[in-house]
Amino acid sequence: MTLLKDPVNGEEGARTPEAGQGEAEKGRAKEGMGGLAKGLAIIEAFGASITRMTVSDAARFADLSRPAARRCLLTLVELGYLAHDGKFFMPLPRMLRLGSAYLSTSSLPQIAQPLLADARDELQESVSLAVLDDGYAVFVARAEAVRIVSTGVKLGGRLPVYCSATGRVLLSDMTEAEIRRHLETVEMRPLTARTRADAESVIEAIQRARTDGYSLSYDELEVGMCAMAVPVRGRTGVIEAAVSVSAFSGRVSVEALEQSFLPVLRRVAQRIERAL
Repeated sequence: MTLLKDPVNGEEGARTPEAGQGEAEKGRAKEGMGGLAKGLAIIEAFGASITRMTVSDAARFADLSRPAARRCLLTLVELGYLAHDGKFFMPLPRMLRLGSAYLSTSSLPQIAQPLLADARDELQESVSLAVLDDGYAVFVARAEAVRIVSTGVKLGGRLPVYCSATGRVLLSDMTEAEIRRHLETVEMRPLTARTRADAESVIEAIQRARTDGYSLSYDELEVGMCAMAVPVRGRTGVIEAAVSVSAFSGRVSVEALEQSFLPVLRRVAQRIERAL
């Protein structure tokens, strides 16, 4: 039995197997590392809406026991990924290394970045590239328009697929049965009065995105915000990413999005596809 010093409360306690750990280990590949999986679950819980967390928060967000969450947090503090003020744990700049590994080795963001910048300059609005990841549209490249108030979406940011134009485009290659199975794993809740948050209306919006070749989101994620997205297809014809533009709905109308913005987004998507 090993003793573990706990910097959170200064107490020393024995490591004991957690409830259900034996069953979990049986179902995991012999080469798998349960501790690493737990730590990554906590890292992934941080985001724009969760900038700090307590031990209890981490246990809830990552679906861990409090002892397991505490050990993971303390390890991340020791490694320089998190700071701890006695109660809250907060990300440190070293956390950026985890995301930069994908951005620096994947050709997709590198190919897209200058093309997104050209589109931004033409539209005078922020233009992004996103991929599908575990129920979210994750932004892997972005050209930000210079404005006093930004639209709030950042590189590495995540948007729920069910109520975002980008997410609907990314799901539009799926069959209805596949979409339903995917939505069953996602918590759908209305973010505004205009949010589509039930399976039938979301599926309808995704199927329309497939037919039209683009998707619109207007005041669904946040009141006053609108977005348009188009697909980027790989060499096999499968959707690999989505190019999107976001703006304040008071400044850009639906007509402007469809008439002026859509041709630009489609041109960018085609240029990315030719380069893949």
